[in-house]
Amino acid sequence: MPLTESVEKIAPPEPDLTPAELLHRAEAMCPMLRERQAACEAAGRISDETNHEFIRAGFYRILQPRRFGGYEFDLPCFLKVMTAVSRGCPESGWVLALTAGHAFLMSLFPDAGQREAFGTRGEFRAPAVAAPGGTATPVDGSYRVKGAWDYASGCDVATHFIGAAMLLDAASKRPQSMMYVLFDRDQYTIIDNWHVIGMQGTGSRRVVIEETFVPSYRVLHTTDASGSLVHSHPGIAHHANPMYQGRVVPLLVSETVAVAVGAARGALDIYGEILRTKKRPYPPFEPLLDQAEFQRHFGHAQSLIDTAEAALTQLASNYMEQARRQAEDGIAIADEEERRLLMIEQQCVRMSWEAMELMFRTAGSSSATASSPLGRYFRNLAVIRTHITLQLDRTAVNAGRLHFGMPAVGPL
Repeated sequence: MPLTESVEKIAPPEPDLTPAELLHRAEAMCPMLRERQAACEAAGRISDETNHEFIRAGFYRILQPRRFGGYEFDLPCFLKVMTAVSRGCPESGWVLALTAGHAFLMSLFPDAGQREAFGTRGEFRAPAVAAPGGTATPVDGSYRVKGAWDYASGCDVATHFIGAAMLLDAASKRPQSMMYVLFDRDQYTIIDNWHVIGMQGTGSRRVVIEETFVPSYRVLHTTDASGSLVHSHPGIAHHANPMYQGRVVPLLVSETVAVAVGAARGALDIYGEILRTKKRPYPPFEPLLDQAEFQRHFGHAQSLIDTAEAALTQLASNYMEQARRQAEDGIAIADEEERRLLMIEQQCVRMSWEAMELMFRTAGSSSATASSPLGRYFRNLAVIRTHITLQLDRTAVNAGRLHFGMPAVGPL
């Protein structure tokens, strides 16, 4: 029986807050975030001030269950806000998206784990690393866990960390399956190993967990003994909203895609300013804006970004409909449907990059300086594209295999 009615609820900070107001707040922050880009990159993390402004705006609670102090808005709302924030600063947007979005992941954990994570105030910000950087061994109803996880984006401002671990057989110590493990902030240390050409401000450093014991309700099994993904999770029973029955992977990948699209949109803002202010370096020194060549470049880039953003918005609606059909009509989400969502997400990033490359290439060599705002957007999106979940070729193979009745080779 669902426990929703029997658990004391946490009221969200602004019970009457609307998705429209959240988006308005995100858009209003863009100028300030753009001004802080260089400082964010130099510091290698978002500032405490920016983090507190995200908290006050309610951004971390968009997908968080209402019973635990969240707003429980839908995926379209979440992605629009993440895109808007990333337009101002992709690095800040990345930290926000890849911590706030994981409230959805937390909603799938056993109920007791959720209650501990969200606490009495609903404050929850958690990086999650899907690569199994740790091991977990069963011990008397709990697990002995240790490990180290790279790429923990936002670990500096987090309240928790979620890391994937290999479950080992207690006797043989051989790997059995994979699972996510929830840790509190005081259980991990941070190693500064994040030194990259772009997205430096995300603070995607290594977190280390010394050997510790974790109760079973802080564990979410993600694969079975055969290595297949598990789609039925214990937390689903405690939330009436169909959204929480959607597939996990497309939602998590959508976090990164919203940042990529926002980065391209922010770059277009800068490119437009360059065209307004820069002139040809030879007579008659006419503004770039007045030349058909650059008008075409701008229009082409704008159309690519508009298309990517429209596709992302439609994908979010499709995701919500898939989840609703499964929850209300009993129509299970097929593995092929999941891969098709992933491919749309990956295509959004490809279009964003095509627009970015065009703008960077045609803006002139001054955009390649270390302090160039357009160059910073370019570097950031170049790094985002390397993310393992955004590799279309791999996903396209699996989508094709599934369509023709063959099993997928891997989770992406």
